Amino acid sequence: MIHTRLLILVLSISASHFVMAQSQGPVDAKATKETKALYKNLKKLAKHHTVFGHQHATEYGHGWVGDENRSDVKSVTGSHPGVIGVDLSGFSGRPAADVEKTKTEVRKTVIDTYNRGGIITVAWHFPNPVSTGGFYWKDSVSLPAVKYIIPGGKAHDTYKEILRSIANWANNTRGADGKLVPMIFRPFHEFDGEWFWWGKPHCTREEFISLWQFTVSYLRDSMGVHNFIYAFSPDNKFTTTAEYLERYPGDGWVDLLGMDNYGDMGRDGYNLDQASKKLQIISDYARKNGKLAAFTETGLESLPNPNWWMEVLLKVMHSGNKQLCYVLVWRNDAQSPTHYYAPFPGHNSVPDFIKFYNDPYTLFEKDLGNIYK
Repeated sequence: MIHTRLLILVLSISASHFVMAQSQGPVDAKATKETKALYKNLKKLAKHHTVFGHQHATEYGHGWVGDENRSDVKSVTGSHPGVIGVDLSGFSGRPAADVEKTKTEVRKTVIDTYNRGGIITVAWHFPNPVSTGGFYWKDSVSLPAVKYIIPGGKAHDTYKEILRSIANWANNTRGADGKLVPMIFRPFHEFDGEWFWWGKPHCTREEFISLWQFTVSYLRDSMGVHNFIYAFSPDNKFTTTAEYLERYPGDGWVDLLGMDNYGDMGRDGYNLDQASKKLQIISDYARKNGKLAAFTETGLESLPNPNWWMEVLLKVMHSGNKQLCYVLVWRNDAQSPTHYYAPFPGHNSVPDFIKFYNDPYTLFEKDLGNIYK
């Protein structure tokens, strides 16, 4: 009897450890070794650090386009951002030749980043697949596409074709080592707002969850994409865990939890306590459920506050006991004199950004070591 009880106890402990181990990795059980390593290393570094990221950092910057191995952040600090954001917006809704050109360009950015040891996050400003209007919702022309492209919808086959195109691209994006490049894939971001066609007013909760689950399932299970980490990122319209999780598709479908928050960070005035509390909600849920957490988009356009990096961003990120693996600020437009979110040489926030760069909490590309092993 004693031996039987002991056996049951051992089996019970082993089972609980197995469940815990399963929850500590990506939702794709067949994820590549490099993708699993990235996931594990991001979780580990988040205990004491966060990686700084910048959208389109090496593709273009303030007053330049396409210069090899250049970024505004590197021009200021000597290192590229640790996370580089790219976008799949040009992968559909355009002539085939333009799509292929875009795929080639984005692939080069992704591969170059991986070869240097940086991290890639992939946004998807997805053009409306059933109407004109692009990715924004336009009252006069946009159709609520989600209900049309989910299983059972009349444009479901069109959506599958778009996903096949993304899958073929992902499955043919390999680094110099011959390995598939891991990417943090962040579809349907800011879904709690009204500005995108997949936004909250344009689809039901059930439709959105169906869209998310089908997208992950089709890429992962049908198309064999095993180098994606799936990121869930509403805007900042929540104040409780329940509100944050209103359209959450479930722990089996999400690897990384984040939010996009410009409003609390200076765009609509400074509400730093609220920004911090919202990030804490995300971090706490992620830690409890074996997920990654990140500040997936933020920034202050034109950086009119020269001390924004230390007095706003670092203060919000580093307060409390958050574990956030990265923070990403938005892009520096090549032509606009005012649309930029990271400093460039000569900008008046450079001294503060250098302090941010030198802070032990922040990591940039040259700090990462081998994040894929």
